[in-house]
Amino acid sequence: MAKRNVAAGLLSLVFVALLFAAKTRQENSVDHWVGTWASSPQLGDPGNTPPDPGFEDSTLRQIVRVSVGGKKLRVRFSNAFGRDPLILTSVRVAISSGGSTIQPSTDKPLSFNGNPSVAIPAGALMLSDPLSFDLPALSDLAVTIHLNNAPSGITTHPGSRTTSYLQSGDLVSAAELPKAAAVDHWYFLNGVDVSGTDLSASIVALGDSITDGAKSTTNKNGRWPDALARRLQQDKHTAQIGVINEGIGGNRLLHDGSGPNALARFDRDVLGQTGVRWLIVLEGINDLGTRASAEARGEQPATLEQMIGAYEQIILRAHAHNIRVYGATILPYEGAHYFTPEGDADRQAINKWIRTSGEFDGVIDWDAATRDPQSVTRLSAAADSGDHLHPADAGYQTMGGAVDLKLFAKQ
Repeated sequence: MAKRNVAAGLLSLVFVALLFAAKTRQENSVDHWVGTWASSPQLGDPGNTPPDPGFEDSTLRQIVRVSVGGKKLRVRFSNAFGRDPLILTSVRVAISSGGSTIQPSTDKPLSFNGNPSVAIPAGALMLSDPLSFDLPALSDLAVTIHLNNAPSGITTHPGSRTTSYLQSGDLVSAAELPKAAAVDHWYFLNGVDVSGTDLSASIVALGDSITDGAKSTTNKNGRWPDALARRLQQDKHTAQIGVINEGIGGNRLLHDGSGPNALARFDRDVLGQTGVRWLIVLEGINDLGTRASAEARGEQPATLEQMIGAYEQIILRAHAHNIRVYGATILPYEGAHYFTPEGDADRQAINKWIRTSGEFDGVIDWDAATRDPQSVTRLSAAADSGDHLHPADAGYQTMGGAVDLKLFAKQ
């Protein structure tokens, strides 16, 4: 009997030790963060000035469509172009109900190192503390901030294709902002991450206005990265994958435009994103189209060899961080305002190199998916928004549908 009691006691001790070890592992576990939404910061110009009441003692509510969901989130804010600190006096998140309205039962405050407010230094960004929050995939998240003022040098993303709401006073928990001014830009808001599983990862879409969704319908999330995110969620094998849109209108591989050139912003907009495993590159059409006006800007026009060299640099830098890179062929653009036959000849030469060089880890042939069957230099009527450069909603849907989801099998 004594031996039996000793044995039982030892088993109890072992059981308690196992429970303690399991609890310790759980407490010490590290969240596996993955990007579910982001935008590329740009320096605000007079065309991106916020409407009245501006940023003095104002509430700014911004809506973003996330890709992958999670049970925890954190939000990233950017003061990349500010010359003074950006002070957020309070920040809250909630599920959007449409327009400026939120679901009050989901409204929660964000903190920064345990504090409700944060001062983001000039040129810096800041992540919030992790927050337990049930964020469904493909849902609309409202991020509401209060500012006493804004720094000189406004960090914005002009091509939001999504409406933000600005109203005087501190109304961060208001269920609705009925007197708010509407503006189709994002300000200071830079990214949203969620805590996922070991299978979670993200895709960065690096591109120009075609990735940014120019000519798509505002508030309809009709960009090609949106279409790709919806397809990923429909397949159980890819539902853990987020899509991060790093498109900037007018972006070029080698020269600055309305934002830094692709090589200059690569570290921030690709390597600086969370949980990145794949990169899709759709760049180059603006390098070709702006050649004729290069001299007026004091630029040397980008040559075919220089553009291919830029792609090679992107591939090398991504591979150094174990990111697979997929090259997207440049869409046809005859009829666009800056089309030239010489530029199109180089476009087709670049597309041939993308398809056949073997430098990329895979190819997404959007040229083939969107061109007119009767003319390889033009967008099809179904894809064309009317400016012969940017796709319409249907064209972006075609682009999202042309991506082989097998490219995102775990490597």
